[in-house]
Amino acid sequence: MRVDKWLWAARFFKTRSLAAEAVDGGKVQVNGERAKPAKLIRPGDEVRLRLGPYEHLVRVERTAERRGPATIAAGLYSESEASRAAREKLRWQLTRAAPAIDPEKGRPTKRDRRELDRFRQR
Repeated sequence: MRVDKWLWAARFFKTRSLAAEAVDGGKVQVNGERAKPAKLIRPGDEVRLRLGPYEHLVRVERTAERRGPATIAAGLYSESEASRAAREKLRWQLTRAAPAIDPEKGRPTKRDRRELDRFRQR
């Protein structure tokens, strides 16, 4: 099965074209190698996927020709415990981070924006 179609069927993306764009953009690796949308995957393959700031490391359990309900889609893959823990840690950090912009000061200055960009790149 094609990797873009599998990502769509596993409900990582709403449309197949969004899945293909992510694969073309280098956000998907299959067995440690950058994939193309037509890359064939089989059960047992390892897929590394970046969605926004989060990274998923999943193992393909099954393939499905059609997109089904979320309960069936969750059975198409298994996520490693390390991947799940890393995502939870990052989610916790992002939700607990102090806002960089003080709402009473108004719009950020150019200096504030540069500092914010430097902070985000780390």
